[in-house]
Amino acid sequence: MELADHMAGQLARSARVLEAMAGDAALCATAARVAEVTVAALQGGRKLLLCGNGGSAADAQHWAAELVGRFLHDRPPLPAIALTTDSSALTCIGNDYGFDQVFSRQVAALGQGGDVLFALSTSGNSANVLAALEAARARRMVCVGFTGAREGRMDALCDHLLRVPSTETARIQEGHEALGHALCAAIEAAIFPAVP
Repeated sequence: MELADHMAGQLARSARVLEAMAGDAALCATAARVAEVTVAALQGGRKLLLCGNGGSAADAQHWAAELVGRFLHDRPPLPAIALTTDSSALTCIGNDYGFDQVFSRQVAALGQGGDVLFALSTSGNSANVLAALEAARARRMVCVGFTGAREGRMDALCDHLLRVPSTETARIQEGHEALGHALCAAIEAAIFPAVP
């Protein structure tokens, strides 16, 4: 196969997933609800915590940066913390308690009732993400899960679940990235409607 054809095929597969997401009324309604509860939390003085592994860790960091920095417009910063960025905390917790606890210990330390946890797991079964969700529920945080088409253990731990209609890791991650950008845009517009 020619490389150009291969590239076109990959892009077409991505486009099909994104089109399916855009046409999924239930997914869009859930995403809108997630935006609403996140806006309410931020306006109430709460914060957003985000976690995931690998590419999902990169997404967590990316979205937190968009909210603390800026997304589409210059405006005041919003409190969002990626639990994937503190190498000292990650290695300390991993060494002393195990990798499964690297996010839950941070949630227990930083999370408060009414805060929102964005938990990303393409499989829905990442042990450290599940532990973070359990810690967040214990602290009465709002739990938002991002996953793929297959059911996973995280489903039962989330108040809101955003499921990308794919079983392919790369496509799920691309769907998460699109959802993350859509949520950042919605949050920014809702909190700062006067910003052009």
